[in-house]
Amino acid sequence: MQPAEVFKALGDPTRLEMVKRLSGGSSHTIQSVSANLGITRQGARKHLDTLAQAKLVTLQPKGRDVAVVLNLATFEDAKTFITRLEKRWDQRLGKLKDFLEK
Repeated sequence: MQPAEVFKALGDPTRLEMVKRLSGGSSHTIQSVSANLGITRQGARKHLDTLAQAKLVTLQPKGRDVAVVLNLATFEDAKTFITRLEKRWDQRLGKLKDFLEK
């Protein structure tokens, strides 16, 4: 996982909304994941391609349509990355607190 690519992909409000819709666990079609977002099917596909390049979703052709499924492993990797950062900052803040208290 490339954290910058993942967080960049999630930084767009439309893509973030798509991910929220997919988080229910079931697969969706391009149309269902982009309904009422004010974008065309082409626009939706571009957003989904960006999410797929970041390995956040998998696009699976199903006849004339495409099923969109979250890739939970990438989200777990992102969570692990954030947890490591959090621990590092907690350690640094703890050291600063100790220094200031002395």
